[in-house]
Amino acid sequence: MDPEAIFFLPKNKNRRRSSIFSLLKRQKKLSRQFSEPTKVMDRKFSIDSAMLSRLNNIANGNARSVSDLLHCDGELAGAASDTDSEGSRAGMQENQNRDDPGLQKQDVLARIDSLYAEDPDVEIGVAGELVEEVAEENKSLLWFLLKQVRPGMDLSKVVLPTFILEPRSFLDKLSDNYYHADLLAQAQTLEDPYQRFKGVLRWYLSGLYRKPKGLKKPYNPVLGETFRCCWRHRNNETYTYYIAEQVSHHPPVSAFYISNRKEGFVIEGSLLARSKFYGNSTSAILEGCARIHLLNWGETYITTAPYAHCKGIVIGTLSMELGGKVHIICQETGYQADVEFKLRSFLGGADQTNAISGRIKRGKDTIATVEGYWDGKIDIKDKKTGEESNLLDVAILKEQRLPRFLVRVDKQQEWESQRLWLKVSEAILNEDQVIATEQKTIIEEAQRARARSLLAPWIPRLFHRDSRSTPPEGITDQGWKYNHCNTSPWQPDEIIEYEDDFVITSVKNVPMSNSGEARIRELAQRSDSDSHDDQARRSKTSTRTLKQTLYAIDTSLREQSIAIERLTKNIESLTETQRAAAYRPQNVGRVPQSSHGWDLFGGFVLAMVLQALLNWIFYHKD
Repeated sequence: MDPEAIFFLPKNKNRRRSSIFSLLKRQKKLSRQFSEPTKVMDRKFSIDSAMLSRLNNIANGNARSVSDLLHCDGELAGAASDTDSEGSRAGMQENQNRDDPGLQKQDVLARIDSLYAEDPDVEIGVAGELVEEVAEENKSLLWFLLKQVRPGMDLSKVVLPTFILEPRSFLDKLSDNYYHADLLAQAQTLEDPYQRFKGVLRWYLSGLYRKPKGLKKPYNPVLGETFRCCWRHRNNETYTYYIAEQVSHHPPVSAFYISNRKEGFVIEGSLLARSKFYGNSTSAILEGCARIHLLNWGETYITTAPYAHCKGIVIGTLSMELGGKVHIICQETGYQADVEFKLRSFLGGADQTNAISGRIKRGKDTIATVEGYWDGKIDIKDKKTGEESNLLDVAILKEQRLPRFLVRVDKQQEWESQRLWLKVSEAILNEDQVIATEQKTIIEEAQRARARSLLAPWIPRLFHRDSRSTPPEGITDQGWKYNHCNTSPWQPDEIIEYEDDFVITSVKNVPMSNSGEARIRELAQRSDSDSHDDQARRSKTSTRTLKQTLYAIDTSLREQSIAIERLTKNIESLTETQRAAAYRPQNVGRVPQSSHGWDLFGGFVLAMVLQALLNWIFYHKD
């Protein structure tokens, strides 16, 4: 095997690098020209064949062949471009630090520092009932809004005034659940399955206490809107990454993916948001579930979400609380928790505000009960021993929040939440409702215009529907899965996990002799999406998106073909029925029904002629 063929790509850094797609095209061309390998190939073809052979060997060694790359759950896992994307990858040195794990890790950390900035918003609210007094100038707008709705109506299509909006997107708000991702890292280190389950329950309840300043609602994400952020753990060695995308607008569905494989967990899920109006109150309901994977134990915990209930819209004080029953289920261990979020009754006191109660079961047996307040203290009591202990104390937890980092606005892409809603948020923070409404209208009208111009079904960039998803009975699953999902345990050769252009991947420790393999592997794992800078100068459709679009069109054509076939059969059946009716014995010799009008007219004319003839005869006789 020619050594130059093996190291062809990394040794020619100044030449235009071939992409995997180009290699596959050349492989296809070779297969047409040669039915079997030959030793007398031209040197150019020898290089290509050697590179492709190395690629196949590497991919097989990683249990991920080229076929897997091109057909991951029916979709392309990565696309190819003729040139390497620079943009967000500018900070990553390609080859010189590849063989030093320490330098590779420093490169990733330096890139994170250049791309992300710590979130300055630390508003988390206070314990107790969340209330707000509506300003006098806004009451007329609220009454105007109420005139447009009726009890039981879905509010997802109602245009809301900006004074009730929280200056951030719903995709951003969903990330509030992960400020204590370190609790999941602690849970996965526990040996006992029951203790792990309690750890997951503790983490779940830790993500509920953050409240907006006042009674506010986040923006409804537009179709294709994306959001990303990360949290740095206290050891400064790992980050938990969050990726979200609005995958559907009617109905509104948000999909999300959270990963920290080094700490042993991955979370994925999708939620359909809908709201109901009941006259003096309204509820924001989240239909769907999330899956928490503890990678080192092969366990999956399925969770649902409570609904937000706002009351006092017409009469009383405007207030918000959480309600409904949620479930945390682990089918591998058999443990399940059912927790009820209690709404305060009309005459209820402060002791009923934000109260919860629940129980942990295994099969039909109750193991423990849970009581407390989701924004205060929560205690757990062992059913067998009667021993009671504290599960969660929000006052202590608030001091242990992980710092969150957001992508700098100047480095965000066009459809990222902060950049998309920037002018609206600035106007709301400046209390300029006129400008906020104008900017919000511009975004919404652009969304409608784009929806009207679509010639094919919308294909999300980061997520796809997974028809194989089978949730437990009684659990709704919207079924969206991250295109680059990785739920395998952390491997010894992996150095650090990082996010690159919405793709969460990791750097591996590769020996110097395998630097060519590392380069090819890196190309194989790259995202199908261009970087922010490249998007401005290249508009090539990625092969993943193209394949998904073709698949959607093919599905649509199949459905139309079936409909046309059914219509054709119905027409043929109707024709046969009419033909059979025409040849029945009682219908033989009959004039077709369509000529009855002419028969009547002819009879009338004949009668008039006969009448005239008779009149003439009798007249002459007189």
